[in-house]
Formats: sequence, structure tokens, C-alpha cells
Amino acid sequence: MPSETLWEIAKAEVEKRSSGSEGDGLEIGEKSVFFIGSKNGGKTTIILRCLDRDEPPKPTLALEYTYGRRAKGHNIPKDIAHFWELGGGTSLLDLISIPITSDTLRTFSIVLVLDLSKPNDLWPTMENLLQATKSHVDKMIMKLGKTNSKAASEMRQKIRSNMQKDHPDFDSEKRKVICKTLRFVAHYYGASLMFTSKSEALLLKIRGVINQLAFGIDKSKSICVDQNKPLFITAGLDSLSQIGSPPVPDNDIGKFNAHSPMELWKKVYERVFPPKSINMLKDIKDPARDPQYAESEVDEMRIQKDQELEQYKRSSSKSWKQIEFDS
Repeated sequence: MPSETLWEIAKAEVEKRSSGSEGDGLEIGEKSVFFIGSKNGGKTTIILRCLDRDEPPKPTLALEYTYGRRAKGHNIPKDIAHFWELGGGTSLLDLISIPITSDTLRTFSIVLVLDLSKPNDLWPTMENLLQATKSHVDKMIMKLGKTNSKAASEMRQKIRSNMQKDHPDFDSEKRKVICKTLRFVAHYYGASLMFTSKSEALLLKIRGVINQLAFGIDKSKSICVDQNKPLFITAGLDSLSQIGSPPVPDNDIGKFNAHSPMELWKKVYERVFPPKSINMLKDIKDPARDPQYAESEVDEMRIQKDQELEQYKRSSSKSWKQIEFDS
């Protein structure tokens, strides 16, 4: 009888771990954290800080992966955290399906990083990323439900998001709109809300929260809701009564003609910070033409294939025109 291959052994080990983690109360030793958000918003910097890596951040090409390990005790296997990062802002939404699968759902966390130095781009960036993520997660839960309805039901109750924001110097009223809006969105999704910057104290706070997501460390109970300071609100510590209504006069609320609370907050926010352009969602440079990734042999072959493709398109176009003319 032939011996097992390395792949078969690894597959059996994964299945063994999965079967042993259902309903027995054991803590799963592997978790995943997926960073999405604004281009150049600081996702890579946060990951490097959490992993104690003293190196300059590099631009994220598309979807990047790294991992971290944490010792639990002597002769005890280390916990492993998988860190995924989506580059390109909202232009590479299709790649969301790679790290989020029906197998990883129960140990998955989302970190949405938004750039408050560009408030007019904030809502469309946030909305597109959250909608694409939610849509894919819903599909994975449905898939999971076909084989494990109990697990799928639990997942619908445990979906968590986590947001990181910068805190530039806006005037008081604009800052109020930003802070209250983000508090509502975070509370709506059962998420934590944190403002961060290059401040060492804030980075340590963020690191603590990421460690909680990645390794299950107890989360902080501290809270700051003062809009004149960096907000820090962990999931479950805020409430709609504390957030209050959208920052507009009461007699103007009815003029927005919104069909849901989320739509109302969106319209209030975009009245103060109207989106600049829908084209910003598609603004991405072709990484194949980026000088930092130059490969002479590959680039020469790419040019040749591009020329062949253009020639094929032209010949196909002529063929169709000839067919139309003949008919």
C-alpha cells in the first residue's frame, strides 16, 4: 500500500483540527485578520507595528499575506495569526474572496482603515468595501449552512468588524459630523472604532486591539468619546442613545427622504462632505508597468503578447465588419 503524501498528511491534520474545534469549547489556535481600506491609509504600518517589525512600509501591490506567532507557555504550540492586506483601495474588490472562505469564517476579523485626511472619499470607500465584504461573507455563510447549519447560525451572530481612522484638524462642526457618523457605522456593524496616527501611545492601543483579534487576548475596557481627542471605543461600549441623532437641525431631518438609518447618516455626511468623483474608485496604476517590479524578460514577453492581442482584436474586428457587409 503506497505511503501518504505530504499533502495528504497536511490535509488530514487540518481536518482533525477542524473536527476537534466544534462544540468542545477549545480555543482555535489560528486566527485571521484582514486589513482593507483607503489607499495609503496606513494598513501596512499598523501590521508591521503589531508584528514588531522595524522596517519601512512598502506599497501593497494587490493582496499581501504575512503571519505572526505568539507563545502560550512552555511546551505548548504557539498561536498563529494570519494577516492579509488588500491594496488598491476599492479597485480590487474581487480579491476579497481569496482570504475569506467558509473554512476561515469563524476565526476571521476585518480591520477597515480609512483616511480622514480625505473626508470626501471616506463614505464611498467605506460603503464599497463593506458592501463587497458583506456580500461575500453572506455567500460563505450560505455555503457553510449546507454542511453545518449550527455553525452558520452562530456566524450570523458573531460577525465583527474593526475600524482604524486618522484624526486631522477639522473645524468643530465638521469634526462632529465625522465622529458621530463613524460611531454610528461602527455601532451598526458591532465594531470597534479607533482613531490612530504615528503617535506611539495610539499605536500601542491599536496593537492591543489587533492582538485581541489575532490571538484572543482580553480586549481593553478603556473608552474615549470626546470628539476633540482621538476616539477609542471597543465594540459593545457605545450605544445609540450616547451617539445621538445625525448632526442636523430636527426640522431638517425629514427633508432627506431616507429609507433607513444608514441611508440617513450617509445623506447627512455627504451634505457636508460630497464625494469628489466616482472615478476615484477605479483609480489604480497598472502594477505590471510599475518600475519597481521591472523584470526585463517578463516585460519583453508582456509587450509581445500585448501586440499580438491588439493584432488579434484588429483582425477580429475586420472579420465581423466583412460578415456584416456580406449579409
